[in-house]
Amino acid sequence: MKKVTLYTFALLATLLVAPLELMAQARIARSEFICYDKREDAQSDIRTKIDNYIAVSPELQFEEPTGTVRAVYEQQIEVPAAWNDFSAYLHMENVGADYAIFINGKQICSSIDKFSPADLYISPYLDQGANTLAVVVVAEPYMERLAEGLTIAQRTKFENCYIFAQRRVGVYDFNVRLLPVLDKDYGRLQLDITVENSFTTDEELELGYDLYDPDGKLVDYTVNKFTFEANSRDTVTFKPYSYNSNHFRWSATNPKLYSLMIYVKRGGAVREYIPIKVGMAEYGFNDNGEILLSGKPLKLNKQTYNSAKSKTTTEQEIKALKAKGINCLCPEYPQPKWFYSLCDAIGIYVIDCAALASPSSADNRDINGTPSNDPLLVDEYLMRVEAMYRRAQNHVSIIAFSLGGNIGNGYNMYKAYELLKSYGDSRPIIFDGAQGEWNSDI
Repeated sequence: MKKVTLYTFALLATLLVAPLELMAQARIARSEFICYDKREDAQSDIRTKIDNYIAVSPELQFEEPTGTVRAVYEQQIEVPAAWNDFSAYLHMENVGADYAIFINGKQICSSIDKFSPADLYISPYLDQGANTLAVVVVAEPYMERLAEGLTIAQRTKFENCYIFAQRRVGVYDFNVRLLPVLDKDYGRLQLDITVENSFTTDEELELGYDLYDPDGKLVDYTVNKFTFEANSRDTVTFKPYSYNSNHFRWSATNPKLYSLMIYVKRGGAVREYIPIKVGMAEYGFNDNGEILLSGKPLKLNKQTYNSAKSKTTTEQEIKALKAKGINCLCPEYPQPKWFYSLCDAIGIYVIDCAALASPSSADNRDINGTPSNDPLLVDEYLMRVEAMYRRAQNHVSIIAFSLGGNIGNGYNMYKAYELLKSYGDSRPIIFDGAQGEWNSDI
């Protein structure tokens, strides 16, 4: 299929002269979530009733078997005037190839690898009224080199791609833990909610949540009023105790999940709901290279596993692996959100991994050897590692984070380790390619 328009020609010309590093970089790293208008829709994941939700499924306009640009997909997006008071985000996955995003003919991000679901902040690039969103499939040598040997299930193209508009003062991200108090019959919720106010004036907002235990009993709720400074991003922390909860501690043999609902009120009315499933667990590691759950070493029977083409098939395969005695899955790159939710619910541990692999040059640290020792690629490494962490940070099944596969050590892996360590997460950071160097916890 080829449908080459004047717009497509202009877009291709722009891409061919676009530098690797763009002055504008729309890509962000945060938890994957949707803000629902109603509680019942949030609980059931009904997106069709969200006022400011647009499914993204662009149509093929151009394709070519050779060259840097392999295909162009386009979709017309109508932006209402009401979005002036909203921040618009684009979520992309299941493109099937590496790609770049253009809006109204302007490239807004560097190339994104096909393995890592991506989120982009696109408000600055949208016009009121008609807009053209273009997904440009690319074949760039450095992108292919960073993912040698990795293959991804070919799902429906653009499955789970969407745009949603969120109020300009609202939840930007969240980090949630249910931590058991060792030797006690209770735990503690630690909920950090990061709120962004992109208005030029101070804004007042009410943040609330309610927490239900695995038996459906309401165990905690609160709502508090806060003022957020203009053009700011601040974090609010809640630390209530959850009593009589020892029997709800999460493990692969006891996969009990709490239901947490974050909600945002403004002017006395609830405007947004964000649902989360939470497990009570605390991970760590010791000097013997063991991963700890509530202070005790885990005995792990690992298997490399990437999700199948569908959620249903993946669920069946994970249950079959667990029945065979496998209790820890090691994907080779970030998985769909539903993969981690399945692991939380089924009860199986996961060591998550960034989409980085280059076995052909893993042992070569010379110039033009392993890409891990090429400082020109450090931003690409950091983005892949941070995207992996942020997407999975709230899932209780995640027991550790891997910096990558067989890709070799070097400057970029040192920086990636330092980045993850700066988040203060108790879960270990693993990199087999460290070979005794300091940038791996076990």
